[in-house]
Amino acid sequence: MTLAGHLAELSEKHRILEARIQEEMARPGADDLQISRLKKEKLKIKEEMIKLQGNGQQH
Repeated sequence: MTLAGHLAELSEKHRILEARIQEEMARPGADDLQISRLKKEKLKIKEEMIKLQGNGQQH
């Protein structure tokens, strides 16, 4: 997979996680633990995207 393809895939996962977080937060009785897990997963994806973008700029 190309760098651009991998970044696009990560970006889509990031977008989906954001939507899931928003949906969960909008529910009455939202599960704070689930929201926290989703946010951590989203952050890991964001960090991976930044890392890959940095590697792409160095080459």
